[in-house]
Amino acid sequence: MTFRTEKDPLGEKQVPAEALYGIQTLRAVENFPISGLAPLPGFVEAVVLIKRAAADTHKTTGRLEAPYADAIMQAADEVLAGQHRNQFVVDPYQAGAGTSHNMNVNEVLANRANELLGAPRGAYAPVHPNDHVNMAQSTNDVIPTSMRLATLRALPKLLQALDGLADAFLGKGEQFDHVLKSGRTHLQDATPIRLGQEFTAYGRTVARHRAKLAQAAEWLRPMNIGGSAVGTGLNVEPQYPAMMVERLSALTGLPLEVSEDRIQLMQSMGDIATFSGAYRALTLDLCKIADDIRLLASGPRTGLAEIILPAVQPGSSIMPGKVNPSIVEMVNQVCYQAIGLDTTVAMAAKAGELELNVMMPVITHNILFGMEIMSNAVRMFDEKCVRGIEADEAMCAHWLERSPALVTALMPKIGYAEAAKLSKEALATGKTVKQLVTDKKVLEGKELEETLDLRAMTELGVPGGGKGVPISG
Repeated sequence: MTFRTEKDPLGEKQVPAEALYGIQTLRAVENFPISGLAPLPGFVEAVVLIKRAAADTHKTTGRLEAPYADAIMQAADEVLAGQHRNQFVVDPYQAGAGTSHNMNVNEVLANRANELLGAPRGAYAPVHPNDHVNMAQSTNDVIPTSMRLATLRALPKLLQALDGLADAFLGKGEQFDHVLKSGRTHLQDATPIRLGQEFTAYGRTVARHRAKLAQAAEWLRPMNIGGSAVGTGLNVEPQYPAMMVERLSALTGLPLEVSEDRIQLMQSMGDIATFSGAYRALTLDLCKIADDIRLLASGPRTGLAEIILPAVQPGSSIMPGKVNPSIVEMVNQVCYQAIGLDTTVAMAAKAGELELNVMMPVITHNILFGMEIMSNAVRMFDEKCVRGIEADEAMCAHWLERSPALVTALMPKIGYAEAAKLSKEALATGKTVKQLVTDKKVLEGKELEETLDLRAMTELGVPGGGKGVPISG
C-alpha cells in the first residue's frame, strides 16, 4: 500500500493514497474502532444531499465559483448513484455531534471534485473540504438536518410494509369471518369470538399505527440547515436557508419546510423522539400480535392449533417433521431489538446541553437501523406468514363447544350465581354447557337454541333476544 501525507491542525498523518477520504476521517477511524459497522447508507446519502444542495445554492448566489460547485455536485451525484460507498468509514459510535461523519463526507467529495478538475487526491485545491464543500455549514446544522431528512426518506418503505401487513390481516379477517372460536382473556376460556374478528382487529391496529407514524413524521419536515454553529446563522447568507430547503425538496421529492426557529431545532431532539415514540408504540403492538399468532398456531396436537402457518423451513435438527413459527419468531426478535433502539434514542435525546445535542450520531443510527429492520420484518411477516395462514375450523369448534364460558349467555335469564354453578359442573363432569342446560331443562326448544346461538354471541346484543328477563331472587 502506498500513502500520501496530509496535514491538519493537529499535525501530519499518512493516508492511503487510493483513499478518497482524508486525514480527519483517518483520525476518526483510529480513534473509534468500536463496532466495526459502517455508517448506514441513509445517513451517508442525507449528508451528501445537503452538500450537493449547498454547492448548487452557493453557485446560484455567486459565493462559490461555478466550476468548483459543478465538480462538488458531480461527485455528490456519483455517491448518490452508489459509487465510492466504501469510502465512508467512520464508526456510528464516534465523537459527539457527528463532526467525524461530516468531515468524512466533506473529504470524499472534495477529493473526488479535485480529481474531476484534474488535481490529485489529498491536495485539497482548488476544492477544500471545509472552505468549499462545507461552505456556510456546521456539523451542528448539517447532522440534525440530515437526521430529519434521512428519516423522512426511509419512511415510505416502512409505511408501504405496514400497508401490506394491514391489508393481509384485513383480508384474513374476511376469509375467517365465519369461523367461530373461543375467546380468551387472562389465557383462560372466555366468550366466543370469530377468528375473522381477531384478524380484522390486528389489521386495524397496524393501520392505526401506520397513521400515527405518518403524523409524527410531519414534525420532521422543518429543516434547520442554515443555523450554522449555534443556530444563529453566522456566516450564512440570508437567502441560503430557503434556497437549501427548495433544493432539498427538489432532490428528494419531499415536502420540506424552512424552520421557524433553527436554534430550537438544534437544541431539541424532541421531534425525532416523538417519531421514535410512535415507532416504539407500533413495535409493542406488533410484538403482541406476533405472540398471539404463535399461541394460536401452537401444537399441532398439544397446543391451541386454531390456525396453520405456512411452513418455511424445517423446525428442528433432531425432531423430524417439526415445523416452527420461524417468521413470527423473527418478528419478535426484531421487536425486542427495536425497543432497545428506541430506549437509546430516548436517553440520547434528553442528553443535549445548552445549544447542542452531541448525541446525534447514535440517535440517527438507531432511528435508521430500527426503521430498516422493522420494514424488512414487517414485509416478511406479511409475505411469508400472514398471507398464507389457514384456519383449522375443526379445532376452533372443538375448543369452543367445550368452553365453560358459554354460560355467560345464560346470565340474563338465570343470573350470575346459577350460571357459575353450571360452569363449575361443566368443568367437573366434562359435559358441555349445552349438554347440562339440556339435561337440567334450564332452557328448552327455541329459547335454548337462540340463547346458545354461538354466532349471536359474537355480536352486540342479549342472547335470545330482547333485553333479558327479570331474574328472580
